[in-house]
Amino acid sequence: MTRPSVLVLRAAGINCDVEMSFGFERCGAAVQSAHVNRLLAEPDELLRHHVLALPGGFAYGDDVAAGAVLATEMGTHLAATLQRFVEEGGLVMGICNGFQALVRLGLLPGLEAPVGTQEVALTDNVSHKYEDRWVRLGVASERCVFVGDSQDLELPIGHAEGRLVCLSESVRERLHAEDRVVFRYLDAHGETASDYPANPNGSLDAIAGLTDRTGRVLGMMPHPDRALFGHNHPEWTRRHRGAGAPDLGPGAALFQNACDWVSANR
Repeated sequence: MTRPSVLVLRAAGINCDVEMSFGFERCGAAVQSAHVNRLLAEPDELLRHHVLALPGGFAYGDDVAAGAVLATEMGTHLAATLQRFVEEGGLVMGICNGFQALVRLGLLPGLEAPVGTQEVALTDNVSHKYEDRWVRLGVASERCVFVGDSQDLELPIGHAEGRLVCLSESVRERLHAEDRVVFRYLDAHGETASDYPANPNGSLDAIAGLTDRTGRVLGMMPHPDRALFGHNHPEWTRRHRGAGAPDLGPGAALFQNACDWVSANR
């Protein structure tokens, strides 16, 4: 059985790399944290790992736009290596700022090849402010290897540019026809959230996460890395009164599913 090897990418302003690393480590993965400059200097380093993880934060201060500078660096120097990595069975996970970089790279939703064609964007929230709270998510597709048999879940968000929009109506149609939508925001009744605040950023069709054609690339705005333990949820004392919080939080399953897939398939 293969032990998963994970490369967590860092850059100035990224601030969730420790949580991302821990999420994989607690599932038995060997994790290496590397600054993007190292990968730019030696692109083939990526091919020595099974998973590439792009954490949340504010890469390069989100100068110009969220994830823009990081995506430009990676697209300029790593596009061919990234494409080879995915084609050879690699997994990619981008959370929040990492998701923003992946859509700017064109790795998600990846309707057209090669990497570099941006088909969707994550732009300013409709509230015109930073949104920081827990949201409900519905699993829209189980095709992505990170999802497995996960059910609806609650995760925290923290972003100002999370509203997903499409380049065209045809792109929107293909997202659904080709089963690229992994998560949707839900309202209090468990229905797809069309309005604020249940849809915290105004995303088209309440889309909170996407995958590519392989199902091995996941990008999502909510943070599973901030929900690894049961006591991370702000209502754990109310919901589990007298019993203590569950050992695992709702975000832990995504890391475990990725590690299990690598162990079984690589």
